Amino acid sequence: MNLKVTVLTILGFIVALLGTLWVVQGLGLIQIGPVLCVANCEPISGNSMQWTVIGVLTLSLSSERITPFTAGVNRIGRLRKPRTTAH
Repeated sequence: MNLKVTVLTILGFIVALLGTLWVVQGLGLIQIGPVLCVANCEPISGNSMQWTVIGVLTLSLSSERITPFTAGVNRIGRLRKPRTTAH
């Protein structure tokens, strides 16, 4: 398997998980405190339309990136198989 395809697929799944977290937090289904904080950070409490929209956009972009790379893995597998030519 191609290393680039593998790395980009794993990265796409990580971004998709992050987007899912943002959607769930934005909808107010869970409340998690900040993990990495640069300034005065506060946990998201209640519904947040901003985080819901950011999560949905992140999910849609990551799913667009994951599908072509997994399809690319299948294409690479087909290219490696020797083709028979009929004359």
